[in-house]
Amino acid sequence: MSCVHAQESAEELAKKLSNPIASLISVPFQGNYDGGYGPDDGSKYTINVQPVIPFTLNEDWNIISRTIVPIVWQNDIAGPSGDQFGLGDTTQSLFFSPKKPTASGIVWGVGPVFLLPTATDDLLGGEKWGAGPTAVVLKQSGHWTYGALANHIWSFAGDEDRQDVNSTFLQPFISYTTPKAWTFALNTESTYNWETEDWSVPINFTVSKLVKVNKQPIQLTAGVRYWAESPANGPDGFGARLAVTFLFPK
Repeated sequence: MSCVHAQESAEELAKKLSNPIASLISVPFQGNYDGGYGPDDGSKYTINVQPVIPFTLNEDWNIISRTIVPIVWQNDIAGPSGDQFGLGDTTQSLFFSPKKPTASGIVWGVGPVFLLPTATDDLLGGEKWGAGPTAVVLKQSGHWTYGALANHIWSFAGDEDRQDVNSTFLQPFISYTTPKAWTFALNTESTYNWETEDWSVPINFTVSKLVKVNKQPIQLTAGVRYWAESPANGPDGFGARLAVTFLFPK
Protein backbone atom coordinates (compact mmCIF):
# COMPACT_ATOMS: atom_id res chain seq x y z
CA MET A 1 0.00 0.00 0.00
CA SER A 2 2.75 2.42 0.93
CA CYS A 3 4.58 1.61 -2.32
CA VAL A 4 1.46 2.39 -4.36
CA HIS A 5 0.95 5.61 -2.41
CA ALA A 6 4.58 6.62 -3.04
CA GLN A 7 4.17 5.99 -6.77
CA GLU A 8 0.99 8.06 -6.84
CA SER A 9 2.72 10.82 -4.92
CA ALA A 10 5.66 10.81 -7.34
CA GLU A 11 3.28 10.90 -10.30
CA GLU A 12 1.37 13.84 -8.84
CA LEU A 13 4.60 15.74 -8.20
CA ALA A 14 5.75 15.03 -11.75
CA LYS A 15 2.40 16.28 -13.10
CA LYS A 16 2.70 19.44 -11.02
CA LEU A 17 6.06 20.11 -12.66
CA SER A 18 4.28 20.06 -16.03
CA ASN A 19 2.16 22.97 -14.76
CA PRO A 20 4.14 26.25 -14.95
CA ILE A 21 2.03 27.81 -12.17
CA ALA A 22 1.54 24.86 -9.82
CA SER A 23 1.48 25.65 -6.09
CA LEU A 24 4.85 24.00 -5.63
CA ILE A 25 8.29 25.43 -4.91
CA SER A 26 10.74 24.12 -7.50
CA VAL A 27 14.27 25.10 -8.49
CA PRO A 28 15.28 23.84 -11.94
CA PHE A 29 18.83 24.04 -13.26
CA GLN A 30 18.31 23.70 -17.00
CA GLY A 31 21.37 23.22 -19.22
CA ASN A 32 21.17 23.89 -22.96
CA TYR A 33 23.65 23.52 -25.80
CA ASP A 34 23.15 25.22 -29.17
CA GLY A 35 25.45 25.67 -32.16
CA GLY A 36 25.57 27.23 -35.61
CA TYR A 37 25.91 30.87 -34.54
CA GLY A 38 27.31 33.30 -37.08
CA PRO A 39 29.81 32.74 -39.88
CA ASP A 40 32.24 30.87 -37.60
CA ASP A 41 29.65 28.31 -36.44
CA GLY A 42 29.83 29.55 -32.84
CA SER A 43 28.36 27.69 -29.89
CA LYS A 44 26.59 28.53 -26.63
CA TYR A 45 26.14 26.66 -23.35
CA THR A 46 23.47 28.04 -21.04
CA ILE A 47 22.43 27.03 -17.54
CA ASN A 48 19.07 28.60 -16.72
CA VAL A 49 18.44 28.85 -12.98
CA GLN A 50 14.64 28.99 -12.84
CA PRO A 51 13.14 29.11 -9.33
CA VAL A 52 9.34 28.95 -9.13
CA ILE A 53 7.89 30.19 -5.83
CA PRO A 54 4.14 30.40 -5.10
CA PHE A 55 2.68 32.81 -2.54
CA THR A 56 -0.82 32.78 -1.11
CA LEU A 57 -2.73 36.05 -1.56
CA ASN A 58 -6.00 34.91 0.06
CA GLU A 59 -8.34 31.92 0.12
CA ASP A 60 -8.95 32.09 -3.62
CA TRP A 61 -5.77 33.40 -5.26
CA ASN A 62 -2.07 32.63 -5.52
CA ILE A 63 0.73 34.68 -6.98
CA ILE A 64 3.48 32.62 -8.61
CA SER A 65 6.95 34.03 -9.13
CA ARG A 66 8.93 32.54 -12.04
CA THR A 67 12.50 33.76 -12.49
CA ILE A 68 14.98 32.84 -15.23
CA VAL A 69 18.63 33.72 -14.59
CA PRO A 70 20.92 32.48 -17.41
CA ILE A 71 24.55 31.55 -16.77
CA VAL A 72 26.22 31.52 -20.19
CA TRP A 73 29.44 30.38 -21.79
CA GLN A 74 29.68 31.15 -25.51
CA ASN A 75 32.29 31.09 -28.25
CA ASP A 76 32.39 33.03 -31.54
CA ILE A 77 28.63 33.69 -31.64
CA ALA A 78 29.20 36.95 -33.56
CA GLY A 79 31.99 35.97 -35.93
CA PRO A 80 35.48 35.79 -34.35
CA SER A 81 34.16 37.32 -31.12
CA GLY A 82 36.04 35.02 -28.76
CA ASP A 83 34.74 33.58 -25.48
CA GLN A 84 32.37 35.15 -23.01
CA PHE A 85 31.28 33.75 -19.65
CA GLY A 86 28.88 35.23 -17.12
CA LEU A 87 25.28 36.12 -16.47
CA GLY A 88 22.74 36.92 -19.16
CA ASP A 89 19.67 39.12 -18.77
CA THR A 90 17.09 38.02 -16.18
CA THR A 91 13.40 37.47 -16.95
CA GLN A 92 11.01 37.81 -14.00
CA SER A 93 7.33 36.81 -14.34
CA LEU A 94 4.52 37.11 -11.80
CA PHE A 95 1.28 35.18 -12.35
CA PHE A 96 -1.95 35.88 -10.48
CA SER A 97 -3.79 32.56 -10.57
CA PRO A 98 -6.98 31.16 -8.97
CA LYS A 99 -6.24 28.39 -6.50
CA LYS A 100 -8.89 26.16 -8.05
CA PRO A 101 -9.32 25.27 -11.74
CA THR A 102 -12.46 26.37 -13.55
CA ALA A 103 -15.50 24.08 -13.72
CA SER A 104 -14.11 22.67 -16.98
CA GLY A 105 -10.67 22.03 -15.43
CA ILE A 106 -8.85 25.02 -16.93
CA VAL A 107 -5.89 26.42 -14.97
CA TRP A 108 -4.86 29.97 -15.84
CA GLY A 109 -2.74 32.87 -14.68
CA VAL A 110 -1.96 36.40 -15.84
CA GLY A 111 0.43 39.10 -14.73
CA PRO A 112 3.46 41.19 -15.61
CA VAL A 113 6.85 40.13 -16.96
CA PHE A 114 10.05 42.13 -16.54
CA LEU A 115 13.39 42.07 -18.36
CA LEU A 116 16.33 43.01 -16.14
CA PRO A 117 19.74 43.92 -17.68
CA THR A 118 21.84 41.69 -15.45
CA ALA A 119 24.27 40.56 -18.19
CA THR A 120 27.92 40.81 -17.24
CA ASP A 121 29.16 41.27 -20.84
CA ASP A 122 27.90 43.26 -23.83
CA LEU A 123 27.56 40.05 -25.87
CA LEU A 124 25.60 38.26 -23.13
CA GLY A 125 22.66 40.69 -22.97
CA GLY A 126 20.86 43.61 -24.53
CA GLU A 127 21.51 46.30 -21.85
CA LYS A 128 17.80 47.16 -21.81
CA TRP A 129 15.08 47.30 -19.16
CA GLY A 130 11.80 45.81 -20.36
CA ALA A 131 8.28 44.95 -19.26
CA GLY A 132 4.99 43.63 -20.59
CA PRO A 133 2.13 41.18 -20.01
CA THR A 134 2.34 37.42 -19.58
CA ALA A 135 -0.30 34.69 -19.41
CA VAL A 136 -0.59 30.92 -19.16
CA VAL A 137 -3.52 28.58 -19.69
CA LEU A 138 -3.52 24.79 -19.40
CA LYS A 139 -5.55 21.70 -18.63
CA GLN A 140 -4.54 18.47 -16.93
CA SER A 141 -6.65 15.48 -17.93
CA GLY A 142 -5.62 12.02 -16.79
CA HIS A 143 -1.97 11.55 -17.64
CA TRP A 144 -1.94 14.50 -20.07
CA THR A 145 -1.03 18.15 -19.59
CA TYR A 146 -1.45 20.63 -22.43
CA GLY A 147 -1.58 24.38 -22.75
CA ALA A 148 0.47 27.45 -23.62
CA LEU A 149 2.48 30.21 -21.99
CA ALA A 150 3.06 33.56 -23.68
CA ASN A 151 4.49 36.99 -23.01
CA HIS A 152 5.40 40.20 -24.78
CA ILE A 153 8.23 42.48 -23.70
CA TRP A 154 8.91 46.07 -24.73
CA SER A 155 12.04 47.89 -23.62
CA PHE A 156 11.54 51.24 -21.89
CA ALA A 157 15.04 52.20 -20.72
CA GLY A 158 18.68 51.26 -21.10
CA ASP A 159 21.58 51.86 -23.46
CA GLU A 160 20.25 53.99 -26.34
CA ASP A 161 22.89 52.59 -28.69
CA ARG A 162 21.52 49.05 -28.31
CA GLN A 163 18.57 47.64 -30.24
CA ASP A 164 15.15 48.15 -28.66
CA VAL A 165 13.37 45.07 -27.33
CA ASN A 166 9.96 44.34 -28.86
CA SER A 167 9.50 40.57 -28.73
CA THR A 168 6.73 38.01 -28.38
CA PHE A 169 7.36 34.66 -26.67
CA LEU A 170 5.06 31.68 -27.35
CA GLN A 171 5.38 28.30 -25.61
CA PRO A 172 2.70 25.76 -26.47
CA PHE A 173 3.32 22.50 -24.61
CA ILE A 174 2.01 18.98 -24.18
CA SER A 175 3.23 16.23 -21.88
CA TYR A 176 2.33 12.73 -20.72
CA THR A 177 3.19 11.49 -17.23
CA THR A 178 3.16 7.78 -16.40
CA PRO A 179 2.26 6.17 -13.04
CA LYS A 180 6.01 5.56 -12.57
CA ALA A 181 6.63 9.34 -12.76
CA TRP A 182 8.19 9.38 -16.21
CA THR A 183 7.21 12.48 -18.21
CA PHE A 184 7.46 12.78 -21.99
CA ALA A 185 7.14 16.39 -23.13
CA LEU A 186 7.01 18.29 -26.41
CA ASN A 187 7.03 22.07 -26.73
CA THR A 188 8.34 25.03 -28.64
CA GLU A 189 9.89 28.12 -27.06
CA SER A 190 9.31 30.47 -29.97
CA THR A 191 10.27 34.13 -30.03
CA TYR A 192 9.30 36.72 -32.65
CA ASN A 193 11.51 39.81 -32.78
CA TRP A 194 9.34 42.65 -34.10
CA GLU A 195 12.39 44.89 -34.58
CA THR A 196 14.16 42.54 -36.99
CA GLU A 197 11.05 40.57 -38.08
CA ASP A 198 12.78 37.27 -37.25
CA TRP A 199 11.42 34.05 -35.72
CA SER A 200 13.41 31.79 -33.41
CA VAL A 201 11.62 28.43 -33.14
CA PRO A 202 13.31 25.60 -31.23
CA ILE A 203 11.22 22.42 -30.95
CA ASN A 204 12.05 20.56 -27.73
CA PHE A 205 11.44 16.91 -26.86
CA THR A 206 12.39 15.83 -23.35
CA VAL A 207 12.11 12.76 -21.11
CA SER A 208 12.04 13.26 -17.34
CA LYS A 209 12.03 10.97 -14.30
CA LEU A 210 11.10 11.94 -10.77
CA VAL A 211 13.30 10.28 -8.16
CA LYS A 212 13.93 10.73 -4.43
CA VAL A 213 17.40 11.10 -2.93
CA ASN A 214 17.37 10.98 0.88
CA LYS A 215 13.64 11.86 0.72
CA GLN A 216 14.39 14.89 -1.46
CA PRO A 217 12.29 14.77 -4.67
CA ILE A 218 14.36 15.53 -7.75
CA GLN A 219 13.38 15.44 -11.41
CA LEU A 220 16.08 14.49 -13.94
CA THR A 221 15.55 15.57 -17.55
CA ALA A 222 17.29 14.91 -20.86
CA GLY A 223 16.21 15.98 -24.30
CA VAL A 224 16.97 17.14 -27.80
CA ARG A 225 15.81 20.13 -29.75
CA TYR A 226 15.74 21.20 -33.35
CA TRP A 227 15.81 24.79 -34.59
CA ALA A 228 12.96 24.84 -37.12
CA GLU A 229 13.49 28.57 -37.68
CA SER A 230 16.12 31.04 -36.55
CA PRO A 231 17.69 34.36 -37.61
CA ALA A 232 20.44 34.40 -40.24
CA ASN A 233 23.12 34.46 -37.51
CA GLY A 234 21.80 31.25 -35.92
CA PRO A 235 21.53 29.08 -33.98
CA ASP A 236 20.61 26.18 -36.25
CA GLY A 237 20.49 22.41 -36.45
CA PHE A 238 20.15 20.29 -33.33
CA GLY A 239 20.76 21.21 -29.70
CA ALA A 240 20.59 19.37 -26.40
CA ARG A 241 19.03 19.86 -22.97
CA LEU A 242 19.87 18.40 -19.55
CA ALA A 243 18.15 19.53 -16.38
CA VAL A 244 17.91 18.83 -12.66
CA THR A 245 14.91 20.15 -10.74
CA PHE A 246 14.72 20.23 -6.94
CA LEU A 247 11.18 20.10 -5.52
CA PHE A 248 10.01 21.40 -2.17
CA PRO A 249 6.41 20.24 -1.69
CA LYS A 250 4.35 22.14 0.87
